[in-house]
Amino acid sequence: MILLFIKLFLAHLLGDFLLQPNAWVASKEKKKIKSGKFYLHLAVHAGLSLLFLAHWRYWYVVSLVVLGHGFIDLLKLYRQKKHNRRFWFFTDQTLHLLSIFLITLLYGYHHKILSWKDFTLPDVFWLYGTGLFFLSFPCAFAIKTALAYYTPKTEIKKDESLHKAGLYIGMLERILVFLFVITQHWEGIGFLLAAKSIFRFSDLTKAKDRKLTEYILIGTLLSYGIAILMGLLCNFIAYQL
Repeated sequence: MILLFIKLFLAHLLGDFLLQPNAWVASKEKKKIKSGKFYLHLAVHAGLSLLFLAHWRYWYVVSLVVLGHGFIDLLKLYRQKKHNRRFWFFTDQTLHLLSIFLITLLYGYHHKILSWKDFTLPDVFWLYGTGLFFLSFPCAFAIKTALAYYTPKTEIKKDESLHKAGLYIGMLERILVFLFVITQHWEGIGFLLAAKSIFRFSDLTKAKDRKLTEYILIGTLLSYGIAILMGLLCNFIAYQL
């Protein structure tokens, strides 16, 4: 099962990124379904999948992969515009990955390797999933509200910072700390904290504002502390399950 998924995924990566010249991409974007390069692209994917799987019993798997790939590519070609190219690139690749995953599951179910009971999510999934989500937007809002009174006057101008960069950096930090805690890799937290200190050093020296320094330290320690406590709590509950 896992090997089947890996082979199909490797075929996808080679077909989409190594064996698809820019001229093919330009032709597909211009002519869409009428482009001969579109069908040649699908033939490459079919050939790679057949080559890697190397057995006739996978013929319907390859057929599903090619049909799914073609449908997703057409969806991207007809919906993509200049202003949303980045969005459709990631959407396209996510849908390809999802289709390969679903086809692999279908193959496993058809050959009695899997049953639908295998898709029942364990309790720890809900536990850690809830912990991860809490550390994203809910925790970000809580920390922002808690520190609102201490927000310093010296701040980076909006045109000097990426849109909502601080929000997403904070969420990624907490998620990484959480993962380090539940996997018992505490040294990763020290490395993450050191890396942030290095990147923040220039901002703090330029600001020359003690309040800004204290604000950043409070926010960082509060963010890390919540993530650590959440990780410890989830591990404790998981041990009891």
